[in-house]
Amino acid sequence: MATIQFDLVSPERKLASLDASEIQIPGSDGDFTAMAEHAPIITTLRPGLLSVKVGNDVMEYIVTGGFVEISATNASVLAEQALPRNEVDTAVIEGLIENATAVLKDVAAEGKDDADKRLADTKALLDLI
Repeated sequence: MATIQFDLVSPERKLASLDASEIQIPGSDGDFTAMAEHAPIITTLRPGLLSVKVGNDVMEYIVTGGFVEISATNASVLAEQALPRNEVDTAVIEGLIENATAVLKDVAAEGKDDADKRLADTKALLDLI
């Protein structure tokens, strides 16, 4: 099976550099799957679960936003925050919700809808644990 080079980086660390068969991505305009020979795209991420299939294994990461650039042979994710799913518990998600709530209080009126959506997406992370 053809693979795509996958790299996941957050400001704190490089979390993954793998040859993946598929990557499920929480895009800001909807979830999508990237595989080898994917059409080139650059898009933003929303808070959600990013899943990477490598052979028979699936690795999962919680991301809070960022960017993804995909080409036919590479997928690079630059996440605002990213953690392996097994390192995330309710307390971590509650901290992310606190941060998103604080941002919502300080955002100007024209950015309120985006901030509301980000908060709702962050709250939905509780369903993943």
